[in-house]
Amino acid sequence: MSQDDPSGYPYQPYGAPYGEQPPPAYGYGRPPPPRNSGPSANAIVSLVLNLLAVVGCCNILAIPGAILAGLAIGRSGTEPEKARTMVIWSWVLFGVGFVLTIGGFIVLGLAGAFDD
Repeated sequence: MSQDDPSGYPYQPYGAPYGEQPPPAYGYGRPPPPRNSGPSANAIVSLVLNLLAVVGCCNILAIPGAILAGLAIGRSGTEPEKARTMVIWSWVLFGVGFVLTIGGFIVLGLAGAFDD
């Protein structure tokens, strides 16, 4: 007593063994929808952190990092590989600027610039 449904798979009787059941149909044979090609979260986080580094730490290298992250957000839909490279360079600039800022504070602290 097997009838065909619109997807082409016959109905299985109750209690049929697992190996005899057909795989479930996914949208009647259509492939899954493509992933959203909008700006990636990585580029947005890089942009925000670079802008905070410019304002909060006077990190001069974060300015080109923020520019690269902004450009990467704009190009993520049309040129994803180029946008990914821009985000990587944005993170590199953020990291180098952060290390230089910490190093500068350590040198100033050892030189006695923060003594009263």
